[in-house]
Amino acid sequence: MKILWDVSVLFSIGDKIVYPMHGAGTIEAIEEKEFLGNRKHYYVMNLSVGEMKVMIPMDRANRLGLRQIIGQEELAEVYRVIKGNDGACSSQNNWNRRYMVNMEKIKSGNILEVAEVYRTLKFREMEKGLSTGEKKMLESVKRILLSELVLVQGEEEEEINEKLEAAFK
Repeated sequence: MKILWDVSVLFSIGDKIVYPMHGAGTIEAIEEKEFLGNRKHYYVMNLSVGEMKVMIPMDRANRLGLRQIIGQEELAEVYRVIKGNDGACSSQNNWNRRYMVNMEKIKSGNILEVAEVYRTLKFREMEKGLSTGEKKMLESVKRILLSELVLVQGEEEEEINEKLEAAFK
């Protein structure tokens, strides 16, 4: 059997992975494409929330921060972070600085940091309101969080959304 891609392949068809800034999904194919004269292999990932598919260059998987979804055992920690009230509203008054700090946490791909950004933005929304940029960030971070929790918990998006909202009541 001839292997058509680098032996450092991290994931296989059917794996559930997280692509930071996009969310979690399932690899449904591995395809070879030619672009500007270069042939590369790509993971074709179907995101679990929304009807979007993304193609991820296999040779950049590590640099892009692709990782397996968390296991059941990490769920409690994610919900603990979301429900926590320590530092609920960032002391950083400069919205631009807050935005940059939050964006770095989201880009990290670490679900606990993503959950922290979600919690912080939700508390800020309830207490002081959000700028337009922060509202968009909240929508984005919620979609990223939902996409992974849907895969981990095996529940519908609406059910997970209700659990996330219940954490703030």
